[in-house]
Amino acid sequence: MGAATATQPATRALGEDVLVAIPVLNEAAHIETCIRSLMKADSRISRALFVVSDGGSTDDTRGIVSRLMAEYGNLKLINNPGRLQSIAVNLAAREFGGDRRVLVRCDAHAIYPENYVLAVADSLLSRGVASVTTPMDAVGDSCFQRANAFIVDTPLGSGGSAHRGGKVSKFVDHGHHAGFDLKSFLRIGGYDESFSHNEDAEFDRRLAKAGGRIFLDADIRIAYRPRASVGSLARQYFNYGKGRARNLMKHGDRPKPRQMIPQAVLLACLLGFLVAPFSPWGLVLPGGYIALLALASVAVAVKMKSPCGLLAGLASGVMHMSWAAGYMRQMLSPPRLPPEAAARPAS
Repeated sequence: MGAATATQPATRALGEDVLVAIPVLNEAAHIETCIRSLMKADSRISRALFVVSDGGSTDDTRGIVSRLMAEYGNLKLINNPGRLQSIAVNLAAREFGGDRRVLVRCDAHAIYPENYVLAVADSLLSRGVASVTTPMDAVGDSCFQRANAFIVDTPLGSGGSAHRGGKVSKFVDHGHHAGFDLKSFLRIGGYDESFSHNEDAEFDRRLAKAGGRIFLDADIRIAYRPRASVGSLARQYFNYGKGRARNLMKHGDRPKPRQMIPQAVLLACLLGFLVAPFSPWGLVLPGGYIALLALASVAVAVKMKSPCGLLAGLASGVMHMSWAAGYMRQMLSPPRLPPEAAARPAS
């Protein structure tokens, strides 16, 4: 993993400038490691405020955070009755934003480099942008998780998203959320709390409409562990697909070409299986797709010098088909949302 910063920013954030929001729900396995890693920074970090927003954990998450509060005087724990991450971040911003200038969002199960929070704040303030996003580098423990990590940061996995393992710093229309100008975040209403998934992309769409600029800082990187089982990966991407469809429907946008490929592949495979009982030619489309995934698996295994790479095609196929199914499900059965389903004001 690269260093948190490559060069010293022209503008450095004061500790008092920074609010860190950490949404949690049953994160006892990760929360202590997360908090301790975030606290590893220069002396400014002691004056930053960390708010853990708990959505009703039934494990020892709250107990662990409470114990750490005795060690870190700048750590707080609040309740999040709405449970969703979008609501958790909004709560922290509304209740503890005060005169602070920077909101940093952190996820309990991610792996953060030393000085991460301050690097994000420095990057945001030095560039004068509304949001800073960071690349994510996937890592894995189990064999399927490693295969997932091998493929997710490639075009065959994520479709070429800039924040998935990206190496170039640039302005983007969306990325993995890291830091926000707090006034800008509150001004446009924070996250849309009716979104359980894809709330980040929906926020970025409104931010762009309001004239806010989003910068991907490739010198600030985080490692994360993708889903470790086929079932959990399928559920994750099904919900991602639903969220993306809701986002497009809300804003009246057209999907990007790369976002239509999974639906086209799913429909082609379904059509092929329907035709197959009447003609073997029907298997050409699904057979070709499976062959592509098999070739990708072999290529990944060879490149990574790991037999776990042979599962990369399976992981990729699960991502594609689940995302497409969720997208199509949402488009065919749009929710009947009240007018106030647009982002609730965060201040």
